[in-house]
Amino acid sequence: MPNRVQPKIWIVPLAIAGVVAAFGWWGNVRLREMIEAQLRAELSVALDANVTALEIWTTNQTKLASALADEPKARELSLRILDELVKIEGSPKRLPDLVEMEEIGSHLAPRLGKVGYQLAHLVSTNYTVFTVSNRPGQGRRPRLGFPVAEDHLAKFAELFATDQPVIITPFKPRVPPNRPPPDRPRLGSTNAQRLLSGEIPPRPLLTNGAEFPDRPPRFPGPRRNPNGDVTVMQVATPIHDDQGVVRGALALIINPDAEFSRILTVARPGKSGESYAFDQHGLMISRSRFDEQLKKLGLLEDREGASSALSLRLSDPGGDLSAGFKPVESDSAARPLTHIIAGAVAGGSGVEVRPTRDYRGVPVVGAWRWLPQLGFGVATQIDAQEAYQSLKVLQLLFVILFLLLVLCANGMYFLSYFNLIWRRRLTEANLKMKQLGQYTLEEKIGEGGMGVVYRARHGLMRRDTAVKLLLPDRADAASIQRFEREVCLTCQLTHPNTIQVYDYGHTPEGIFYYAMELLRGLNLHDLVGQFGPQPEARVVHILTQVCEALAEAHALGLVHRDIKPANVFLCNRGGVADCVKVLDFGLVREYREGNGTPLNSTIGDRGMAGTPSFMPPESMKNSSLSDPRSDLYSVGALGYYLVTGHSVFNADSLIDLYHQHLTNAPVPPSKRTTNPISDPLEALLLRCLANEPARRPQSAGELRALLLRTPHASEWTPESRATWWALNGPAIQARSASAKTPVADRTVETPRTGPRVTAE
Repeated sequence: MPNRVQPKIWIVPLAIAGVVAAFGWWGNVRLREMIEAQLRAELSVALDANVTALEIWTTNQTKLASALADEPKARELSLRILDELVKIEGSPKRLPDLVEMEEIGSHLAPRLGKVGYQLAHLVSTNYTVFTVSNRPGQGRRPRLGFPVAEDHLAKFAELFATDQPVIITPFKPRVPPNRPPPDRPRLGSTNAQRLLSGEIPPRPLLTNGAEFPDRPPRFPGPRRNPNGDVTVMQVATPIHDDQGVVRGALALIINPDAEFSRILTVARPGKSGESYAFDQHGLMISRSRFDEQLKKLGLLEDREGASSALSLRLSDPGGDLSAGFKPVESDSAARPLTHIIAGAVAGGSGVEVRPTRDYRGVPVVGAWRWLPQLGFGVATQIDAQEAYQSLKVLQLLFVILFLLLVLCANGMYFLSYFNLIWRRRLTEANLKMKQLGQYTLEEKIGEGGMGVVYRARHGLMRRDTAVKLLLPDRADAASIQRFEREVCLTCQLTHPNTIQVYDYGHTPEGIFYYAMELLRGLNLHDLVGQFGPQPEARVVHILTQVCEALAEAHALGLVHRDIKPANVFLCNRGGVADCVKVLDFGLVREYREGNGTPLNSTIGDRGMAGTPSFMPPESMKNSSLSDPRSDLYSVGALGYYLVTGHSVFNADSLIDLYHQHLTNAPVPPSKRTTNPISDPLEALLLRCLANEPARRPQSAGELRALLLRTPHASEWTPESRATWWALNGPAIQARSASAKTPVADRTVETPRTGPRVTAE
């Protein structure tokens, strides 16, 4: 043998090396394409999550602000102050003496704290700001009569013109200098629209139409901002009088670090990923996750409390600063914006998976979107080194593999020799696997999510049985516990319409198995697939048998939780045609103890268990809520499937399917099939599919009685059954294996670690 094998040893490795090199190049190209596609998807998902979260947050902020402004007392006090301003021709000197100023401060201060606001301002339609939320007795008087900041004029003009709340992006508060307010328009004139377009009228008017006084109020001189480097946001909402006219605005001050910046930290891809917001000038308005690194790189002041928010311009330094690169232009304002930011401020959105430099000069890939309704952009990025790490590792592995193939020529002789021994041992192991205790495995007849089913024969009784094996690679502690639980609970059931279990055990090698009766026929999934929707009388006959099997289980305190076409078998059993067998109690749950006490938990603490197309809404929310009425919902969905050939709801994804079960009403079966269906049966199926368990039949016995009262319940006679099986029985016995069950009809379990789809 060695002389025959040795000449080939040196040729095979070289040929394999050439093939590996060719496939390595092809695989590298394909893998890069796959990684880029995956990166696009991950970045888009992360960006969408951040944008959605920000939109929800801003919507909630405007609703909270509107609710505060619409409170009767706050609205009444605000209108009094605004009216007083009109009476005194815009001069704020007398306003500190108003009782309303103290009252509105006392009224708003505790409410602001509850919803996370720091301060409240009252803004007149002449763009004059009054602080109205100071608590009385704190030694601080309200700041009165200072003008709206120039950067915020357009936003307040938009508010007064559209009568809608606005969000003012993060900014650093500045104390106004000693100067009069600039010319600003009043509400109700076309000047507001002119301000939005950039035209400012020469002189403002008060709400009553009077001109702003020639001697405007004096404002405090410039002084240092006591808040230091603090960043704030504003949400402003209009204040209406009794006639619905906008008289001013209530502006609430928000600390963006409490929620705005935190929202952008939730969906971060990878270890180096970050999401951040920026304005139209490319200035970052949220906090960077790399603040400490930015201080070391000189992009931020190295002092305690320094923040990148409103301090960092997102420009391209021209090289990797973290690697020691020194930019030519030290001033970031003189450098162009990064590729990602430039694409966003231009008003667009996109995803870039080719590495580009970020504001640190580090190569990154990212996605961006400009949000015109909010006035800022959002970007999500991840370091290119991390994003393409798997590709580099695989490239290294290909190089190592190529070298190893060249070096393995001397070992091929020994491998060919030992290969014969390994094959012999593998053959012996396969033959040994065919014998499980007293059972000889003959043919594989099915495979599920947890095990494989074989047709087997008992060594002594010579009886054909079905043996279900727990696959070794799935035999963890939880799977073994569930496997044993399925056997123990199924053994308690003796009804003729329930599958019978004969034996249970495990081999010395640790293969768990149980033996059950071998059925010859087809499940309801194959029945509809091969013969189409079934006549009403036969559907009633099948469903009544399912109810009889469930009635026994429910009486013992068990809920099946996975009634579906693939788990209901139809056979010609012992001369009884159309005999139903309920299978697969793998998800069975005890909903009450033996003394009748309800149980509030489920084995494994699963959030959801069952098959989405046939799962009741309460089980989708929490499988521990399952009770006998949950099985009756599945029976209704099973009947719907038999008479129409369709599931109750159809969707492209499990999430959409869950949503339809929870919110949509089923389409009546008569509208989805050409077969006749009586009104009583249709009404009964729709009653079983009610979202509220209290509206369904309350027991399997009640449902069986209602089915037998339908007009055609007695028409599927024993003669009709026998005739059908005589015509179709041989074809059923010779049929091929069933088609793969669609994803929506597979068993799904969602433990705390996430969803898992299990094959039939």
